[in-house]
Amino acid sequence: MAELLPRFEPRAPWWGPDLQTLRNLLRQPEPDFNGASAERLLLPASDASGDTLVGLLQRPPGGGRGPLVVLIHGLGGSEDSPYQRVSAAQLLGQGRPVVRLNLRGAGPARALCRSQYHAGRTEDLRDALAQLPEELVREGLVLVGFSLGGNMLLKFLAEFASATPVRAAVSVSAPIDLEAASLRFLAPRNRIYVWQILRNLKRVSLAAPAELTESERRAILSARSVWEFDDRFVGPHNGWAGAEPYYAANSARRFLHEIRVPTLLLHALDDPWIPADAYTSFPWRENAELLPVLSPGGGHVGFHGRGDRRPWHDRCLEAFLGSLGL
Repeated sequence: MAELLPRFEPRAPWWGPDLQTLRNLLRQPEPDFNGASAERLLLPASDASGDTLVGLLQRPPGGGRGPLVVLIHGLGGSEDSPYQRVSAAQLLGQGRPVVRLNLRGAGPARALCRSQYHAGRTEDLRDALAQLPEELVREGLVLVGFSLGGNMLLKFLAEFASATPVRAAVSVSAPIDLEAASLRFLAPRNRIYVWQILRNLKRVSLAAPAELTESERRAILSARSVWEFDDRFVGPHNGWAGAEPYYAANSARRFLHEIRVPTLLLHALDDPWIPADAYTSFPWRENAELLPVLSPGGGHVGFHGRGDRRPWHDRCLEAFLGSLGL
């Protein structure tokens, strides 16, 4: 099936992994939603916390066709992340209905949540999908996860997909080995990325109505790396002793053998954030449901290629769904 997918070749002037990664920040995309309708969805968590996830449902004129596509953002993202907006516009242009899901405490869900999502909080995704209106999921679901949302998606597929009408899934630049990705951020070349990511994480984590102890606030403010943020706050706040047990419990790589849904995994071997070894060393042939496509270039959720202004991962998603008759 991989031969049916387009090949990635970088588009000038976005040469190299960093320009590919930063392109959407340097040149903000302005997708055309072509008259699509928009409706806010409130999706309460089932854990008695009172927290509520938020989705943005968009339908093309005429209501749309085929399975509902749910887009799951990455670390520090939301429904307004550039890759979310661009992918939604492409899917709507194909006549597909789309939900851009804001995970617990992200985007417009921040004001409705006292806690936050993490890399393995798959119960939230299960709860959100279960509450989608029946008429929306009558033809099934296609799930697409970007970056950290891709890790969550892959773990979810192994744990809960059998109880949902998921027909296909796609992960884009997923850090399937969380510890390896966190260690990669410690490299001097990634300092500018870490500065921006931590600034955003700290702002969102401290925003009202987050329920934090004074020691947790100090841990958030004192973190100087993604590893320290996870080791001092995310891990302990969610029941793990620190970063290492949190990563070990939630890395998608350990769940890949259990996935029973056709799943496309897109990743660039030059991703500046995620080491390629997690992908190149996995025995993919042991699970026929998994289709890994490892591009030599593309950066992290970049994939700005020649010959088509659509990101390569969106073109692959369209071809993958077409190959499945969806």
